Amino acid sequence: MSGNIFNSNGAHVGVVNGLDIFDLRGQKIYRLKGINIYRLSGELVGHLNAAAGSDKRLDRSNDNLFPAR
Repeated sequence: MSGNIFNSNGAHVGVVNGLDIFDLRGQKIYRLKGINIYRLSGELVGHLNAAAGSDKRLDRSNDNLFPAR
C-alpha cells in the first residue's frame, strides 16, 4: 500500500509506503499493520480511518501523531 495521510483538517502530514509511514521530510516514524499505527518500538499509538483508495485521513484524536507544519 502506498499513499498520502491527511490530518482531520485536510493538511498533508505523512506518506505510507508499504508498511512504513514517513513524515514529510522522509523520516520513517511509524509502522502500519492493517489500519493500526505502531511506533517503531511496537507500541500501538493510533489508527487510520478505514477507507478505500490511497489517501488516508486521520481522526482528530490521532492528529497529534504527526507534527504540525
